[in-house]
Amino acid sequence: MKILVLGGVAAGTKIAAKLMREDRGNEVIVLNKGKNISYAGCGLPYYVGHVIEDKEQLIVNTPEKYAKLTGVTVLTETEAIKVNPEAKQVVAIDLPSGEEKTYEYDKLVISVGASPVKPPIEGCDLENVFFVRTPEDAIRIREAVDAGGIKRAVVVGAGYIGLEIAENLKLQGIRPFVLDMADHALPGFDPEMAEYVEGKLQESGIPVVTGVAVTGIEGDGKVEKVLTSKKAYKADLVVLSAGIRPNTAFLDGCGLEMFKGTILTDEKGKTNLPDIYAAGDCAMVHNALTGKAAWSPMGSTANISGRLIAQNIMGADLPYRGVLATAVCKLPGINVGRTGLTEAQATAEGFEPVSVITVVDDKAHYFPGAGTFIIKMIADKESLRLLGVQAIGAGSVDKVIDIAVTGIMLKGTLTDLADLDLAYAPPFSTAIHPFEHTLNVLMNKINGKFETFTPAEYAAGAAEGYKVVDACLTPSIEGAPYVELTTVEGPVDGLDPEENILLVCNKGKRAYLLQNRLKFYGYKNTKVLEGGITFNDVEV
Repeated sequence: MKILVLGGVAAGTKIAAKLMREDRGNEVIVLNKGKNISYAGCGLPYYVGHVIEDKEQLIVNTPEKYAKLTGVTVLTETEAIKVNPEAKQVVAIDLPSGEEKTYEYDKLVISVGASPVKPPIEGCDLENVFFVRTPEDAIRIREAVDAGGIKRAVVVGAGYIGLEIAENLKLQGIRPFVLDMADHALPGFDPEMAEYVEGKLQESGIPVVTGVAVTGIEGDGKVEKVLTSKKAYKADLVVLSAGIRPNTAFLDGCGLEMFKGTILTDEKGKTNLPDIYAAGDCAMVHNALTGKAAWSPMGSTANISGRLIAQNIMGADLPYRGVLATAVCKLPGINVGRTGLTEAQATAEGFEPVSVITVVDDKAHYFPGAGTFIIKMIADKESLRLLGVQAIGAGSVDKVIDIAVTGIMLKGTLTDLADLDLAYAPPFSTAIHPFEHTLNVLMNKINGKFETFTPAEYAAGAAEGYKVVDACLTPSIEGAPYVELTTVEGPVDGLDPEENILLVCNKGKRAYLLQNRLKFYGYKNTKVLEGGITFNDVEV
């Protein structure tokens, strides 16, 4: 079988290699526009910051090495410019020579990826204005930084790559500012979680300015200033990381169904045209929770779906179960991760979401290096189905997220996921795993044993009229009466059992324990502030 693969970074190389492993009698040809194939796009920010020193480490496979390893024919600097589905042909141009050539196929895979969005503003072509998508981009940024003279940088885009670039620029002694049009950084996080991360970034020396549009870039040959809808920012270097766009313009008119330039596929990776498949950043997949079409421009999605597509081309019948917008990111002093639906998304999909935010130990509290996780867990109130989890902390947040992914993909409920025999030893976790701890708290909330205000509700004024009671380990809230949990053996002087009382402690646990005691002694209207003063700014 003759299989033509357009694009050779993540999905393309995975599919081509798997096709040859399935049947070495296949003739598989990869046409790739760039010189490099199979490069580590997710590692580019760390090359800028000298975390990855050698640029050769960014190249997973050279074309020559890959061809020898797999038996695939790789043609680089060869750009597909037209697809003729009726004739089963692709017209491509050899970029160095400009010569056009026609390639025939039995099966065609389109995995041409995406390119950075170039904002429609003046100044994008000034010196020291960069995108970050290919190894060449990262090399140019690092060369500019290493040359010296770069003191201030502006990163446009507060997504994962933008924030990682900002962190790595700061590692090189540069003061970065991150700008974004959205209301918050970190797409896919609920607002209160994103705001917490923004505060931590500010503390680490990386200000994030949201709700601001970049209107221009100025400089005399070299960038000097970034103009926005609010103010101007001086800059010696600018990185534009404001999104990507699928490289599918050359497919216009060929009959492929697309949504905003992204190729629609079914669960087998097939397009609407016979014998044509699509994968990677140029293709749509579907959301595993909702079943709706979803764009997931992630290396993980490209590789997982690509492997299945190769098997389906060879006659298998393997549906891709879909994505959950799972992501994890390393930031200064903290790691962040998320999967599934946010509360707003869950509501829009017809669920009745209930959530809880916990501040829990990430390993045995007495073990050196122990820290905390802030975990937000979201479930459907009626069915108890787990819908989403977001986690923040200095430790291995990916463990929490991966447990959540497993539960959601298996359509697990909170009951299904309770009491899991997860790995425990003091250097790794707590006796009740942080995920399980949070699940227990959420179940207590759903069952009415734990009555709370979420941070979002508190910020919206839900606690107005409540008396704030300080339940911290030591008095910590100025102006609030302090109650020492362990001394409460009956009604508390100064607290009326009928009044509205908001119990606040450091993390939420002591406030819950105090609520439990006060309920026993007749207090009817108590609430606990989830996350305590660790997550919330509390003033009396």
